[in-house]
Amino acid sequence: MVEQVSPLGAAYRLGRHGRAEGTPGITLTETRPGSIVQIGAWPGREGSVVAAASAVLGVPLANLPRAGAVSGHRAIFGIGPGLWLASDQVEDLASRLLEAIGAEDGTVTDLSHGRIALRIAGPSAEWVLSKFFAIDFSLSAFPVEAGRATAHHDIFVHIQRTGEDAFDLYVFRSFARSFWIALCHASEETGYEVR
Repeated sequence: MVEQVSPLGAAYRLGRHGRAEGTPGITLTETRPGSIVQIGAWPGREGSVVAAASAVLGVPLANLPRAGAVSGHRAIFGIGPGLWLASDQVEDLASRLLEAIGAEDGTVTDLSHGRIALRIAGPSAEWVLSKFFAIDFSLSAFPVEAGRATAHHDIFVHIQRTGEDAFDLYVFRSFARSFWIALCHASEETGYEVR
């Protein structure tokens, strides 16, 4: 097993930052999943791909592509027509999915080397994310387990709501440090804690 080096480097400073009084409105974390994978279904093969991915991940995906699923450290959500993003703590997710799906039904691309997963959680998470993205982050418009693909300036981000006040953000590793610094600055007025 090769230890993955965080692209955040010295910008990842543990502890409390920003507004000092009261409880921090935000918690920021680099989640470090073992695998981040993109799954694609050939036209007309979406049902087979959803069934195979459900079996491998152990989470029901009947509502995809409009929704997603979260179970422990596993997550999957729709990022486009016939496209899903999945993450898990296991490192061999891509090979397991490819074996289950088969080349006749779709494709599996391991993005672990090119993405980083960040979590923003807390009562001010929706408000802070609204500073970056023109998305309605209210629970009714962006329910738990659902995902969105969007961008902040030139930084492309996949976002999945993993709890009522928690979101996982998947960002290109090459943009991760600058996006992390911007996220920290945006969280300063609420107070934030890096864990």
